[in-house]
Amino acid sequence: MPAPSGFSYEERPDGTVVVTHGSRVAARLRGTRAQEFLAEAQSGDPQLVMARWTGNYKRGNERTAKRHPRNS
Repeated sequence: MPAPSGFSYEERPDGTVVVTHGSRVAARLRGTRAQEFLAEAQSGDPQLVMARWTGNYKRGNERTAKRHPRNS
């Protein structure tokens, strides 16, 4: 599986963190969640962290697709 890419984040003066993918807003984080995100993004791979926090890491349909007759 390729590494996630195309994510960026912006920390705003009011403490809100806006995560975008391409040019679309993927998540808005406020308060303690924003602080937790920033700490994790600065200590690890930011692209992977943003993908996980926005829910774009795994969509849950991998098992279904694996069992599809077309993929047998």
